[in-house]
Amino acid sequence: MQTDNTAVLTAPAPAADMSWQENALCAQAGPEFFFPAPGSSTREAKQLCGACEGRVQCLEYALEHDERFGVWGGLSEKERGRLKRQRG
Repeated sequence: MQTDNTAVLTAPAPAADMSWQENALCAQAGPEFFFPAPGSSTREAKQLCGACEGRVQCLEYALEHDERFGVWGGLSEKERGRLKRQRG
């Protein structure tokens, strides 16, 4: 009796569209700008996010991946938490 040892190959799950990162304004600033020390201002990072064409995609990425630190899509950790609760 012969058994079939052929592995079933499946296509990998499609990667999330991350093309928004290529032109994101945050790529031109250092990470400390978007991940400030506790108690530091996030105002400058939020202003830069407000001018970025990838802001909405960035915010959705952060919400989907439960990013808990830093400014993403123009919102701080607390602001993203409130938005998540509002969305249900």
